[in-house]
Amino acid sequence: MIYGYARVSTVKQIRGNSLEEQEAILRGKGCCQDIIIEQYTGKTTDRPKLQELMSRLQSGDTLMVTKLDRLARTVQEGSELIQSLIAKGITVVIDNMGTISNKPMDKLMLNILLAFAEFERDMIIERTQAGKEIARTKDGYKDGRPKKYTEYQLQNALALLENHSYTQVEQMTGISKSTLIREKRQQKGKQQ
Repeated sequence: MIYGYARVSTVKQIRGNSLEEQEAILRGKGCCQDIIIEQYTGKTTDRPKLQELMSRLQSGDTLMVTKLDRLARTVQEGSELIQSLIAKGITVVIDNMGTISNKPMDKLMLNILLAFAEFERDMIIERTQAGKEIARTKDGYKDGRPKKYTEYQLQNALALLENHSYTQVEQMTGISKSTLIREKRQQKGKQQ
């Protein structure tokens, strides 16, 4: 059986074209039977759907991915994963590389490309951390996700709670009941 594996790291990529592109490539290469889709970081092979797929693969099956970094982002984990699959009699096909085997040249190419994938990931982390350090030096910087609602919107919604139920305020403002409850608690905490 031919299995496909498509992975994205972020929710934005699920809604974008990255996942659709991977699926289209896999289907175009003959992987129509079963494509496993996962939104999980590539820094580890300890991914739930990948682990489930690994347990399903049997000798004679084929595992197909579009790019090596969809399967693994480190030399050690990628090499161990692919070598264990080959040892079980599973054919590993990476679209932009071809079929991977135990031949010395395939092992060399695999390790070089895995090293580049690991390097790329390390550079992304380094740039992100440098960007955060610069941002921390600026006035008004807050670590974490930006607030979805302005202070004015939240205060308006809390004022509406005086004459309306949480459900009604949620319908009027679009602010969830849990957010309203949390904001109300925070306000009480500030007043005490």
